[in-house]
Amino acid sequence: MKPKVLIIIGFLAAVGGVFYLTSKRGDEVPGASTASAATPSRDVTEISFLYSTEKKDWVEAAAAGFQQEHPDIKVTLVGRGSLDAAQAILDGREKPTVWSPADSAVLRMLSSDWATDPTRGALFATDGDAAPQPLVITPLVFVVWEDRAQVLQKANAGQGVSWKTLHKAVASDQGWPAIGGKADWGFVKLGHTDPTRSNSGLQALLLATMEFYGKRTGLTVGDLLDPKFQDWVKQLEKGVTRFEPSTGTFMTDMVRFGPSKYDVAVVYENLAISQIANAQGRWGNLKVYYPSLTLWSDHPAAVLQASWVTPKQKVAAAEWLRYLHSRPVQERALAFGFRPADPSVPLKTQDPANPFTRLAEQGVQVDVPPVAEIPEGPVVRNLLTLWTRLMASR
Repeated sequence: MKPKVLIIIGFLAAVGGVFYLTSKRGDEVPGASTASAATPSRDVTEISFLYSTEKKDWVEAAAAGFQQEHPDIKVTLVGRGSLDAAQAILDGREKPTVWSPADSAVLRMLSSDWATDPTRGALFATDGDAAPQPLVITPLVFVVWEDRAQVLQKANAGQGVSWKTLHKAVASDQGWPAIGGKADWGFVKLGHTDPTRSNSGLQALLLATMEFYGKRTGLTVGDLLDPKFQDWVKQLEKGVTRFEPSTGTFMTDMVRFGPSKYDVAVVYENLAISQIANAQGRWGNLKVYYPSLTLWSDHPAAVLQASWVTPKQKVAAAEWLRYLHSRPVQERALAFGFRPADPSVPLKTQDPANPFTRLAEQGVQVDVPPVAEIPEGPVVRNLLTLWTRLMASR
């Protein structure tokens, strides 16, 4: 054999030896690609967390920390509007391990709808540690340009911004002058989301209904059948030119376009906190006003008892919820404008970035007005049906 051929064969053998030794070292070094590929398949429990998008930033930050502490549990996050998510679960299009809508009204409505088929059993536990528990809380508020708010308050005998005063202004063909506002403000432009698609819109509709009847509790299906009430709702909704599917959409437009787009918006307190600083110095002073009666978005979280959730997933889901309820994670909720569900976590702190002290001049306050009782599922379902009928004919 020629010397040149022997040299080439020797070179190829040497290269092969190097690759062999390198691959062997990769098998022995922790964290190497082959070891990493084997790790996820060993004792990792996967769960899915379907949650309302209002708490997206807080949830994503918490999930990152949880993953580091619990590499044996993989949490898949799915953000979706509360009402859309409820319908998707009912239809079988979403099969989460854990669900956290924006408030208990939607959870009760789904539970009621689910129970129409008795063969399925209860969707959530109704008592004990496994029953749905709040993660964070936030009330519904009005966000109003200050000069408009002063007119609304004066028309309400100085008693704050009310649904009845808004109705009077919105229903009149005179617009703002009907309650003492300026003619160049035009018609009253009210913003709230579509109640059939967004939880904040549903809460707005519930609060307006309760103020009409002067009730904090005990709203019934019979109340919704009163023609006078139905006319009142239809007139109130004249002030909403477009029912957006997302609270964030019209809140952003309110800041971007000022009172030419919206005079008043009905939003979650945490959303107002996240946006209100951006409005200052653009169109005047934008402030938060608390209605005389409010509703909590309590963001309950429930491990589903459906057939697709395994016992192992239930254990992993309980660990995930324990982490979300832990004090450090609850304290971090403040930075995102939420009130912690843990009552031992104070709202006022020495942190200069704390929104409950930093935004006091913009109307953000620790104390809230009386809170209404959430009606039972059938009442909520019939209210949405009524609203859909009324809006179809307007």
